[in-house]
Amino acid sequence: MPPIPGSGLAKGLAVTLRTMTRKTVTAQYPDTQPELPPRSRGVIGLFEENCTVCMLCARECPDWCIYIDSHKETSPPAAPGGRERSRNVLDRFAIDFSLCMYCGICIEVCPFDALFWSPEFEYAETDIHELTHERDKLREWMWTVPEPPALDPGAEEPKEIAAARKTADKLAAQQAQQAQQDEKGGTP
Repeated sequence: MPPIPGSGLAKGLAVTLRTMTRKTVTAQYPDTQPELPPRSRGVIGLFEENCTVCMLCARECPDWCIYIDSHKETSPPAAPGGRERSRNVLDRFAIDFSLCMYCGICIEVCPFDALFWSPEFEYAETDIHELTHERDKLREWMWTVPEPPALDPGAEEPKEIAAARKTADKLAAQQAQQAQQDEKGGTP
């Protein structure tokens, strides 16, 4: 049986009328802030105190959008007769967000947890050259990073913590045994 002429138009108008009677769900962005999911990827925050200038993040970045400059400082020996120590000091840490593709490789390869995802997303600029953010701005974003979620109570303990706990228990048992031996040997 062939369709009735104009039935498609009637169905379309029916959908339009149904939609017009419902309350809108559009959030007007500047007036109402969106509800972001936890741990969402906005920008990269820098925890400068943890950065050792190892350059892993800059070397692993596929876009080469991380710029790091540093210099070496020597510190005097801690004890007389010791040797001087040298360490890298961070001079510049910048990320060009006009190049960044938000892959997160820099965050994953950082061995000292100096880089984190911040949920900040309002960092638009009128000039593309201003999208290179220096360490001061990256440090500001660090304080908006949410706390990591709590561990599942039924989860298996991480291997590192289990090994550290085993070593600590072994050391405590040795100290207790030594204290017992000292106590027995100290009394005639």
